[in-house]
Parts: sequence; C-alpha cells; structure tokens
Amino acid sequence: MALLYLGSCDASKYPNDRKNFLKPYHKDGLLVGKVTFRDDDRTKWRSFRKVDGKAVENLQHFLQKAGFLGDRMNIGVFDYATQAAVRLFQEYVRTVDEDGDEKMVPDGFVGSGTLKHVNRWTEEKKVCSWGLASAANPTKEYDDWFTLLNQAKEFYKANPGPILKHVNTMKKTYSTRKIDDWKFDRDKIHLIGIRREHDKEVYDRANDDLFVLLINGQVFKFWGSTDPNQAAAYNKKTRKGRFDEPFLVEGQHEYRFGWHKITQERKIYRAAKPLNWKGVLVLRDWDNDNSLTSKDLKIRDQNGNLKGIQVNNSINIHWSGIGSWNFSAGCQVISGRSYINNFDKTISCAQFASKSYGELNTSQKKTKGAYNVLTDLVVAYTKAGVNSLLYTLGREESLNIDSNFGAGYARKAMEKMTNM
Repeated sequence: MALLYLGSCDASKYPNDRKNFLKPYHKDGLLVGKVTFRDDDRTKWRSFRKVDGKAVENLQHFLQKAGFLGDRMNIGVFDYATQAAVRLFQEYVRTVDEDGDEKMVPDGFVGSGTLKHVNRWTEEKKVCSWGLASAANPTKEYDDWFTLLNQAKEFYKANPGPILKHVNTMKKTYSTRKIDDWKFDRDKIHLIGIRREHDKEVYDRANDDLFVLLINGQVFKFWGSTDPNQAAAYNKKTRKGRFDEPFLVEGQHEYRFGWHKITQERKIYRAAKPLNWKGVLVLRDWDNDNSLTSKDLKIRDQNGNLKGIQVNNSINIHWSGIGSWNFSAGCQVISGRSYINNFDKTISCAQFASKSYGELNTSQKKTKGAYNVLTDLVVAYTKAGVNSLLYTLGREESLNIDSNFGAGYARKAMEKMTNM
C-alpha cells in the first residue's frame, strides 16, 4: 500500500472543487482560498493526491471501528479528522496498547510501521478505550468535574467578584458568556483552564497553569499558561509590542476550530479561535504591574474614563513549545512535553516534542507533542456539524468549592507532568 497522509484521496473521491471542499476549515488569514491542506507539524501545504482503490476509505473504516474516529470525516479523503484519528491511534499504540511500540512517533503518516499495527488490530478486532467511553458511562473524575463546574456556577452567581460583576453589566460579551449563560452539557466538549498565581507580579511568566479536557466521559490533563507573558508581549530589543498585556477574563468562552499565526505562512498551525469573530473579553494590565488584579478595573485614561474590560479577537488557544518558555502574549497556551491520560498516567512526549517552529521545519520526526493529543481528541471526537468547544477559565482557589478537589489538585497534577 502507498504511504497515506494528509491530502491522500481515493481516485473516485477526488473533489471537483478543492477550494470549496476546504472552505469550512480555512476561514482565517492566509488559509482563505487555499486548495491544499495545512500540514502544521511539517509547516507545509499538502496537495490532494490520488491513490489506488479504496485505501483511504478502508483506513477510515478501520479507525471508526477501532474507536478513534467519529462520523465527521469525508469518506475517501485523508482530511484533518482522519489525520487526527491516525495520530491518536499511533499515540494509543505508543502509550496504552500492551502489544504496542513505545518508540512510535504519532506523526499522522500511515506507512509500513503503522500499517503493521492496523493489521494486527484488525485481526484481533480491538477497540480502544477512548472510543468505547462516553458521557453516559463516565469515569468518577469526569462526574466530579461536572459537579464542581455546576457548584462553581452557583457560587459565582452569588459571589461574582469585581471582574465577573463587571462582565455581567456589559451589553455585549461576544464569545464570552455571562455567569447565567454558563452551560455544562455533557454532550459538549469542555476544556477547563486553572489559573494559578495570576495576581503575582511576574515579568517573564512561566507555564504553570493546568488545563483539563473533558471528552467522551474521560479526563485528560495538560499544562501551560492562562496568563500573558510580558516578555512575549513586549520585545525590549525591537521595542515592539505593548506593556498592557491582555488577561482573558475568568468564566466561560466559546471557541472553534481554527489556526494561529494566520499572517505568517511559515508558522501557521492549528489552534482554537473565539467562535464570534469579534473575540472574547479581556482585562488588560493597565497599571503595568505584570499581574491581574481588580486594580486594573479602576485605571482611567487621560480623559478620566475607565479603561475597563475590552473585547479582543486574537486570544486563541494554542501551542507553547515544550513548556520551557511561555509563548503567550495573551493567548491560552499549552505545552507539548507531557500530559496525563484518562488512566491518570503521566505520558512523556519529550522524545519527539519540538521546542519551537524551527525544529518543526528541520526535523521530519518532530511534532507538537502533547498539544497534538489535545487537539486531535477534539477534532476526532467532535460530532458532525459541531464546530466549537466550551472553554471555562477559573482560578486555583475555586477548586476548594468541592472536597473532591481542593487547591492542591492543580499543583499535584502540574508536578506530575513537569517533573518528568
């Protein structure tokens, strides 16, 4: 069988209008109007190319039966959902499958090495636990998270604090939801950000925050930063950027499939963007103390008007290298070095996780590591017709609302991932 990867398609499924085929996925910047796929781990464009027979369709049917792919792919075309499912299969073989290969790199290419495991799984009629799980049959931790989220909603309705109280007074909040509109439906995919030490004055802020993905009745954990890094927001050498870096306000926000760095062709990669194109709400560091505090709500401009909370359309959820430096100038950023899977096992991606864009360009076996696991889970398991996830940002102290968690929960999870 020929090597299969992003852009491969069965001859009978070659699209007549490639631009229209890709239009639902290419809504941003330089991607608009493209007739090729974006292979963001290789930082390349992949053309549609025909393969013999039904090689792609057969691969997709395997991925569905094995539990790595939902019903949102295009039959016979190796699209973004198929790429995500292939990488999840490779990751599962690497980390969970008892007869797997711990040296496998989840790169999305189906060659002889991956095909060997596809054939083995087909013969054994194996199905992965990720696909068998569901919100109707969840783990205890998944249940605990939804209990906490609903308790937090009631708590903050009664005790909103100055920032959430200000959000509640605004007429338009765009992709940010007011407390009364927070939704925790189990048929949705939820990402939770746990903000730590946001009120501590730090110029070069580290990746020290926790991210929790609730999907298919399971819990996966990642790490990175929910807060902007002044060192990334302002470059002393070039004197470009700004000192009043934006902090995403706490609460719930709706995000969609999209791309980051959409104006720089050599850097474009998959990310989540605010569903409403105008953006999400942020409170800037108006007093330039490199922290988020309620004092920022009280700063006035030269005319005496409160600067207050603003809408910002560039606060994405994206990659942060291997976590050694915080890439964020306001976005929510996620490390590629390690994660905790649904079995509460800490997984290292260090052997292939890229430190930066440069390594993605120079090494065929470097990927965005754990960040890809998160995005692939979302892309592969999101239901057809659904193009968004709910991102709820809270602070570490909020974990004290439920005795199943406590403030130490985030710290312990962080230590497990960062001490590998």
